[in-house]
Amino acid sequence: MDWTSVQLRSLVELRRLGTVTAVAAALGYTPGAISQQLGSLERAAGVPLLRRVGRRVELTDAGLAFAGHAQQILDIEASATAALERSAGRVAGELQMALFATAAAEILPVMLARVAQRHPELVVRSRELVVDDVYDVVASGTVDLAVGLEYPDVPIRRDPSLRVMLLHRERFSLAAPTGTLPAGPISLAATGPPLGWILPPEDTHYGLAIRTACWRAGIEPALRHSVVDTAVSLALVEAGIGLSTVTDLMLRLRPSRFDVLPLVETFERHIVAVVRSSAEHRPNVAAVLQVLRELQLEPLGGQGGQEFGGADEPLQVGDSGS
Repeated sequence: MDWTSVQLRSLVELRRLGTVTAVAAALGYTPGAISQQLGSLERAAGVPLLRRVGRRVELTDAGLAFAGHAQQILDIEASATAALERSAGRVAGELQMALFATAAAEILPVMLARVAQRHPELVVRSRELVVDDVYDVVASGTVDLAVGLEYPDVPIRRDPSLRVMLLHRERFSLAAPTGTLPAGPISLAATGPPLGWILPPEDTHYGLAIRTACWRAGIEPALRHSVVDTAVSLALVEAGIGLSTVTDLMLRLRPSRFDVLPLVETFERHIVAVVRSSAEHRPNVAAVLQVLRELQLEPLGGQGGQEFGGADEPLQVGDSGS
């Protein structure tokens, strides 16, 4: 039978994600292009792999069985690629990488300079993504490596084929308009009216993690503004609009004037590197991972504050990271 890696990956991702739209987003194609890939694969297989249910498509029994074998084929292909790269004995070619916004601003420039100096034949191509999407693009094979986030209270459900490595722990503080709250450590329980909150939506992992910390402290945060962009949240706090939470790395996004108060409660996030287990020891991937680990020991961007680092340990898939 004649099929392509993209066709096999489309089938595997449809089994994992459930909709053509989600597969298209994960693989970086349009829904129409994914439908064409699946149609071509079905014709090559010679048996129905898909059936239409209302406006959706789902896998037939044959499709489900074939998806399992397709994953094995893709794993073998990845292992063969890694073997060829290792036999070449050098770090060269291209590596596709994804990062969330804060990492793209603060970690990427330092990392790229170090990689270029050490491995001039390696070209790193990066893309900035919404942080909740970085696991999917690694699992789908769209990128080789990603820098993402993990919240101990709300761990992201991930594909078991992923390897997640802890790079750094950041503890959140409270960002409050200047002079509105007493100085010194403060409990979330002491942040009631009249100040409201500037929070990400609850259907994001960050938004749910903040709310979980507040619920544990016995309060329901009074939402005033729903904001995804960190720089916008900081600007609203600076303007006296409300409260938010912030880490040292987030504070580097823009110069801001507001009070940063330590929280009594422990509320933290983990910056992690995410790779497929089958790709972890590819020379290109291993080289960039090594640079990321080295950055743990150095302040980024020549600025003061908390360093990017302090831990070098794996987070096994399914761990909360606590």
